[in-house]
Amino acid sequence: MFCRNCGSEMTNNAAICVKCGVASGQGNAYCPNCGSPTDAAAAACPNCGVLLTQPVPAGEQKSKMAAGLLGIFLGSLGIHNFYLGKTNRALIQLLVSIIGGIFTCGIATLAMEIWGLVEGIMILTGSISEDGNGIPLKD
Repeated sequence: MFCRNCGSEMTNNAAICVKCGVASGQGNAYCPNCGSPTDAAAAACPNCGVLLTQPVPAGEQKSKMAAGLLGIFLGSLGIHNFYLGKTNRALIQLLVSIIGGIFTCGIATLAMEIWGLVEGIMILTGSISEDGNGIPLKD
């Protein structure tokens, strides 16, 4: 991996460039894949062809408000996680809430509601800021 600001080589898990101090991924003068100089407006590296920009299609962004409210009000059923595309987590919440609730006289459902309430608050406060595909939530 190379610094987008100065072009120096970085470790893959580096948070900042040790040469220039810029955060990893910031800048637009060098290719992060091969380190060659790039045009600031280029969409792909002319040397290796890697995409330099990852545009986020606005139509695919999920609403932070909708996800947070679904988590607060329907969190025990995992509806907010279905909305965000986190289907494995949503299925766990749904099944534990329904099947576990039957066997535990509602204690498992209460636990899932607390989990959903906490996740709903985390979504609204920005602690959870991406959907299941890594696309940022829109305000």
